[in-house]
Amino acid sequence: MTRINSVFKLVLHVFGVCLISMSVGLQAEAADSLSLQQTIERALQVNLQVMISREDLAAASAARKSQRTEFWPTLGTEYQFLRNDEAPNIGGFTSGSEDEYAWTTSVTQPLFTGFALTNQYALTQTNVALARLDLQLVRQDIILTAKETFFSLLKAQKLLDIAEATVKQIDAQKKVAQDFYEVGMSPLNDLLQAQVELANAKQDLIRAQNDVDIAQSNFNLVLRQPLPTVTTIEDIRTYVPFTRALPDCQQTAEQNRLELKIADTQVQREDQNLALVKKDYYPNVNLQGTYFRRGDDWDVDGGDGVFDPDGWRITAIASWDFWQWGRTRHDVTAQLKRVARARLDKTRIMEQLRLEVREAYLRTNEAQKNITTVEKAIAQARENFRINEERYQAQVATSTDVLDAQTLLARTMINYFNALYDFKIAKARLQRAMGVESMGLD
Repeated sequence: MTRINSVFKLVLHVFGVCLISMSVGLQAEAADSLSLQQTIERALQVNLQVMISREDLAAASAARKSQRTEFWPTLGTEYQFLRNDEAPNIGGFTSGSEDEYAWTTSVTQPLFTGFALTNQYALTQTNVALARLDLQLVRQDIILTAKETFFSLLKAQKLLDIAEATVKQIDAQKKVAQDFYEVGMSPLNDLLQAQVELANAKQDLIRAQNDVDIAQSNFNLVLRQPLPTVTTIEDIRTYVPFTRALPDCQQTAEQNRLELKIADTQVQREDQNLALVKKDYYPNVNLQGTYFRRGDDWDVDGGDGVFDPDGWRITAIASWDFWQWGRTRHDVTAQLKRVARARLDKTRIMEQLRLEVREAYLRTNEAQKNITTVEKAIAQARENFRINEERYQAQVATSTDVLDAQTLLARTMINYFNALYDFKIAKARLQRAMGVESMGLD
């Protein structure tokens, strides 16, 4: 009996340690563990799509600056050499030479282009706005992904802790059952059941270990670090309840969602394209100033037969293709259809985001209610385990009762951590659905 009492003390100690472990979650984190905000910041810093969006924004800004120069006059020059088979002759008089050289410098200023330059510049400004919105949209997606992988890793680690504690508990129970069986205090069935439960718990432990490895790999992928890297992250066991109403969330989404702003901007761009297509309804007017020099040698300094070696002229040029077989009219019709399509796409996006907000809101509320429910169940499951453990020690309960109580407690803890981190993930998705960029838990 002394040996049995010692085993009982060992079991009580192991159970106590495991219960504490399951009650508080993971062991104390290292001081240099990665916080949620640090995870998000690092993900934004190294993400390739963020880098691509920044390059797109820089390219759009450069294109806008390039288009702005179209308003300014252009300066050009031309040097020309002409070889004639013989010197030009008019009425018996030589009017040139066999070799003719000409140098021309001109300045051209567009005066009116059918509003094309104005609309083209407005288009480049719109493209800059779209590139900036796209960058913000990518940021929000990366923030959500970082949160999802962070909380998924925490959840996997918590479930691994529970699986490890369960194996220890059942292994200790199996030893007690074996000792009781050897002294004839319990039937073989108790021992066999404990052995089966231990084998099942070890399988659950293997799955939990694999889940942690997968979650860690996904976390590393977001941070663009080697997949086998083991990163210590800061434990977050508290949660801030979500109290906003669904209509409030939908209103926030309609005000903040970048997809709607992008849709509005795309409608604006198609309207600008429509105005640009109409440019052919108007003539083009340019003003050009030219200075020229001519000669029979490379220095274009006059010569035999060159009566006017240099000079200048100012020319106003108006051109208008007023008949194109209806081309402009058809182009305008096609662009009107693109404008209508952009407006319909905005309506589609509005309907879709309302569904996204509603779904994310319901998931968040569901997880929050589960937390409240399972918190009460934890205390009940812990008390149930304690009672069955004492009854087994007094030989008024079987090993099955203890194993069932232990399984119930483990399942309750699993449900709690699933609800807790599912809530955090659901809340992050709801914030994304509302278009709110949050770097923390608020």
